[in-house]
Amino acid sequence: MSIESFVRGYAGSDISRFHMPGHKGAPLLGGEPYDITEIKGADSLFESGGIIAESERLTAGAFGCLRTCYSAEGSSLSIKGALGAVRRLKGRPIRVASARSCHGAFISACALLDIDPVWITPDSPRRMLCECRVSAEAAAAALDGQAEPVDAVYITSPDYLGQLADIKGIAGVCHERGAILIVDNAHGAYLKFPEPSLHPLDMGADIVCDSAHKTLPVYTGGGYLHISKTAPAGLAELCKPSMLMFGSSSPSYLIMQSLDRCASLLHGELPGMIRDCCRRTAEIKSLMRERGIPDISEEPLKITVHARRCGYDGRDLAELMRQAKMEPEYADPYAVVLMLSPYNRPADFERLERFFSELEIRQPASDEAEDSSRLFSHRPEKAVSVREAMLSAAEPVPAEKAEGRICARAAMSCQPSVAVVMPGEIISAESVKILKKYSIPEVFVL
Repeated sequence: MSIESFVRGYAGSDISRFHMPGHKGAPLLGGEPYDITEIKGADSLFESGGIIAESERLTAGAFGCLRTCYSAEGSSLSIKGALGAVRRLKGRPIRVASARSCHGAFISACALLDIDPVWITPDSPRRMLCECRVSAEAAAAALDGQAEPVDAVYITSPDYLGQLADIKGIAGVCHERGAILIVDNAHGAYLKFPEPSLHPLDMGADIVCDSAHKTLPVYTGGGYLHISKTAPAGLAELCKPSMLMFGSSSPSYLIMQSLDRCASLLHGELPGMIRDCCRRTAEIKSLMRERGIPDISEEPLKITVHARRCGYDGRDLAELMRQAKMEPEYADPYAVVLMLSPYNRPADFERLERFFSELEIRQPASDEAEDSSRLFSHRPEKAVSVREAMLSAAEPVPAEKAEGRICARAAMSCQPSVAVVMPGEIISAESVKILKKYSIPEVFVL
C-alpha cells in the first residue's frame, strides 16, 4: 500500500478523528481530508518501517542510490541531516570545506554542529552573489592547505544561476584524500533523467540533497536526502537519526503524499516527459542564441538571462516579463532566472518564444558584475566562530553603519539565501557595498 492510497482510504472511511490536526478533515481550503498525522498504519517519517519506508525505497530505486530519506522541510533539513550524519559517523567534531556562496541552511548547520568551515577559494573570479562554481583544483588546494584533515567537502551544484560544478573531478579529489563529498543539488533533482544523467549521484558524490519540489511535481517542502551506493559504510543508517534531531516532529503528510506520487511517476512517464521538456527548452535556448540573448545557465531546464549583456537591469527585464504574463523565479541587477518543467503548459513555452523573439536588444550595459568580482575577491577578517556569532546576543544596524562591526547572522535575502557576509566576520567597506548592491538594508551584528 502506498502513502497516497492509505490516506485516501482513511479520508473516505467516515471515521471520527479524535487526533490532530484540529481541522478534523473539514475541507476548509480543500486538502484537509488528506492532511493527517502519525495514526496507526500511517508510519512515521523519522522511524519509517511501513508505507513511508516503502515509498522511500521506490524513490531510491529511481535514483539508483543506496538509500533515500524523505524530507518535508526541503533541502534545508537534508543539508543539516547530511552534516549531522557525517558528525555521527566520525564520532567527533568535523571539519568541512565549502565555497562561500553556500545556502543559509549550511551556515545554520555549522552553528548547530559547531563546524568552523574551511572556505574554498575559487580559481576564477566570482562576479555574482549566486555563483557557486568550484573546480577540482580549488577543492584540492583547500584540502591540501590544512594542518588537520578535512572530513567532508560541501558543494552547491547547480547553483542558483544554473551553473554546474565539476562533481566528477571534485569527487576524485575528495576520495583520494579520504573526504566525504556532500552535494547540495537542491535545484537539480530532475538531472537524473536527461540522457546522459547529470545527477551528482552518477558523478561520484557520497551524499546528495535534492529539493524535489523545485523541479519535480512535489508540494513545496518535499525533499530527498540520498546516500550513494559507494558512500562510507554505516552512513546511510545515520541519516534518519540526524534528520530527527533537526526536523519537525509533525511532518506534513500532504507533502509526503506528493513525494509518494512522484515516486510512482518516476518509475512511469515522468522521465520521458523530462527529456521531452529538455528538448523543448533547448529550442528556446537556440532562439536566444540566434537573437544574441545571453543564457548563462548550463542546466537543460533552466534559462538564466544575463540581462546587462543585452542592455537591461535584470529587475527591469523581469518586470517586462510580468507584463507579458510570466513570473520569473528570481531577478537581480544582473540576471533573470527561469525554471521550466514538464508541467509548464504549451502556452508557457509559446509566451517565452514570443517574448524573446520580440525583445529589443540594447547596447550592453556597463558590466557591474566585473566590478563586483573585485568586491567578492575580498576575504573579510574572521573575529569569532560561526557558532559563537550566531548564538550570541545581536542587534540590527543599517547596512551603511555596519562597517567594522562583527556579523552575527548571515546577511542574505530570500531568495537566493546566499550570504554576503558570514557570521563571525568583521564587516568591511567592500561587504557594505555588496549589501547595498543586493538591496539588503540591515544586518545583525554583535
